[in-house]
Amino acid sequence: MSQVAPPAPAGFDEQQLATLFELVSDGVWDWNANTGYVYRSPGWYAMLGYTRHSKANTVLTWEHVIHPEDYPRVMAHFEAYITQRNERYLIEYRCRCQDGSYLWIEDSGQIIARNEDGSVARMLGAHRNIDAGKRLIVELEQKNHSLEAQVLERTRELSWVNQQLQRQLDENRILAERDTLTRVANRYRLEKTLQQECERAERFRQPLALIAMDLDDFKPINDRYGHACGDATLVRVVEHLRLRLRELDLLARLGGDEFVMVLPQTTLGEGLDLASLLRRAMQLLEPVGECRLTMSYGVVQRHDGEDQQALLARADQALYRAKDAGKNAISE
Repeated sequence: MSQVAPPAPAGFDEQQLATLFELVSDGVWDWNANTGYVYRSPGWYAMLGYTRHSKANTVLTWEHVIHPEDYPRVMAHFEAYITQRNERYLIEYRCRCQDGSYLWIEDSGQIIARNEDGSVARMLGAHRNIDAGKRLIVELEQKNHSLEAQVLERTRELSWVNQQLQRQLDENRILAERDTLTRVANRYRLEKTLQQECERAERFRQPLALIAMDLDDFKPINDRYGHACGDATLVRVVEHLRLRLRELDLLARLGGDEFVMVLPQTTLGEGLDLASLLRRAMQLLEPVGECRLTMSYGVVQRHDGEDQQALLARADQALYRAKDAGKNAISE
């Protein structure tokens, strides 16, 4: 049972307190850790240039606006506070605005209620725009430099070079994380993403489901019609599966004709429903000669404290049970 938040000071009702928070900050947030719901005030949206209440009321919205370079530092600080290793939560970082630019903000918060097991029940916080101050510091440092004009010119040249290098690095990273045949995520990206999703699910107590699946009797296709036909079949199947995924889901090729779907914020029941949808969708595919295209599916939901290796192993075991049940089957 959650503890009750302390009452408002005498003479203040909840609306007046909300107004007071808005006056002393640029944006207020209120996280109910037990339900996952996050309220963000109109001022928060205005500060970053978003339409009022246009974002999902979950922690993912907060994670997605944090600058990638600041993200590990922010998460480490947040984790230390909610686990009582830090006495206060106060940190500066960059947030992405609607126009794609980044704004420096100061984020402060306080836990106002904990559950009986010591976990967070509710936390309040505020964001303050400190971008002007950060920019002023940069400008002062530039003015104090005796060779400001030359430095600025050199900075522009290096910035262009860095952009080209970053673009090349991004392209190389994409190629390194993509299966060369099907163009979906490869095993390397699967392992990296699955670790991140397991950590996120543990941190915010959100469900995470996994579907392991492979084509039934795929070897006869290669044997009878050749590997080129087998490759084309895999590409066709993947294109069909991708149409059923959400933006936050990940489809990865584990190897051969075996694939894995990572489904954040998804329960076991929802994962089983998706597997049933995929099985029906496979019926729409034309057979390859005399070979009908079906898949078997192993569906699991992450247990508390379970790491990515254990979760993937359980999904693989469920897949084998589906195979043993006669193929074109779903097992959990």
